[in-house]
Amino acid sequence: MPPKKEKQPERPSASSSTSKSEKDGKGLSPDAIQLLLNNNPALAGEMQGMDQNSIAELLKKLKVGDLMTGMATGGKNQKDMASYKFWSTQPVTRFDEPDAALPDGPIRENDLSRVKTSPGELIDGFEWVTMDLTDEHEMNEVYDLLTGHYVEDQEAMFRFNYSASFLDWALKSPGWLKEWHVGVRVSSSRKLVAFISGIPVTLKVRDNIIKCSEINFLCIHKKLRSKRLTPVLIKEITRRCNLKEVWNAIYTAGIILPKPVATCRYYHRSLNWLKLHETGFSPLPHNMTKARMISRYHLPTETKTVGLRELTAADLDQTHKLLTRYLNRFEMAPVMDRDEIEHWFLYKPAQGKERVVWCYVVEDPETKKITDMFSFYALDSSVIGNKKHETIHAAYLFYYASTVAFEDESDESKDVPSGSESDAVKKKLKERLNALAHDALILAKRYNFDVCNGLTLMDNVLFLEQQKFGAGDGNLHYYLFNWRTSMIRGGVDETNRIDEKNGSGIGVVML
Repeated sequence: MPPKKEKQPERPSASSSTSKSEKDGKGLSPDAIQLLLNNNPALAGEMQGMDQNSIAELLKKLKVGDLMTGMATGGKNQKDMASYKFWSTQPVTRFDEPDAALPDGPIRENDLSRVKTSPGELIDGFEWVTMDLTDEHEMNEVYDLLTGHYVEDQEAMFRFNYSASFLDWALKSPGWLKEWHVGVRVSSSRKLVAFISGIPVTLKVRDNIIKCSEINFLCIHKKLRSKRLTPVLIKEITRRCNLKEVWNAIYTAGIILPKPVATCRYYHRSLNWLKLHETGFSPLPHNMTKARMISRYHLPTETKTVGLRELTAADLDQTHKLLTRYLNRFEMAPVMDRDEIEHWFLYKPAQGKERVVWCYVVEDPETKKITDMFSFYALDSSVIGNKKHETIHAAYLFYYASTVAFEDESDESKDVPSGSESDAVKKKLKERLNALAHDALILAKRYNFDVCNGLTLMDNVLFLEQQKFGAGDGNLHYYLFNWRTSMIRGGVDETNRIDEKNGSGIGVVML
């Protein structure tokens, strides 16, 4: 999930420049086909050796609009991803597999007896290790590797700067397993040169509840990018998950691999526009001045929502119930227990370490019930080669919920899916979320964040544009390993713009 720059004014996307027939795959021009293949190595791999007519014929079977919505725009990170040759051996849906051709369920049968008890071979001079993240030295090794070698934006201007406390929060959630923190060391020097991680999650995918691993932080030292370590790391984390009888996984990427279950788009809301402009993150639009842009993003100093306060331990039961019910409205969402709620929203870093997450609730002054909650987390980006600024302090929208979404429901056990509310409730929910999001921005500004980032997931499409979030130049594709399901709405339409009418079916926020 590389950091993305603000895209303003918006350029036409690949999908917006095609006709309806082209979006259906029935008249895709040779140039459009080549653009799609050039920017998506996995798709190109499947079609290697095919002539132009055969490719066009295959594309007729695909939802090309789904592929071109959020199409990767190139960049050096492509070469770090596994090729289609690898993915064709894995239990993932294929590009040419018709959507909803088979019922939801596993792609490959689970068989513990076939899982290898020892890791695969590495190239000479390297060895597998299990990282002990309770050891400060080993945690710092992971931090140093990610700081120097994790994904950058296309122009190599920004790179995620994960703090040690962020990694502690993200990698040690309830039920975490030491064995799922996988490293590769140089045998002679003991230097850590590669890492991949997983944490246990329970995931609701439409009508199914599945036990998964959430795979993240795949990082390989820049000098080893040509060694084809990515497939080896993926196989090893898969093996370790399978040994615990966890057969499914969720992961995200900025490029298209076989085959996205959903695509969401990045949006950014300036909180310190001048700094963002000076780092190259935010452009100065035509016919605008710096003073006018600063004024455009000005925020008041005080919040307006009555009863708004920080989450406390006493609120956990109510917050758990509220968020669980809210997330159940989405087609894909996590199923969290009370311990997970406490970890993700009340995490306390070690003394002297940076704060990671902020969570606020709204308490009705009369009933004392929690009616709303929202949260955001901190993830800075290093600014590469800028003489004036070293870091962009970024807040990311996290989970939120509001009882307004349930006003259509007389029976609490029957939740109305997101996007299916009555017009009256949808209007009220939009008003409420805009008020909460506005207060969240005020609070993020108070904590000296420079930008607030979000995706077109959950009900974000109801407030992103109204709260002056601008479209970014990147997208995030969601993937499921060893689980088949049809495409889920990602909050954008065929032209890669916000789809407020249909909304999003994604309720999973990936770190």
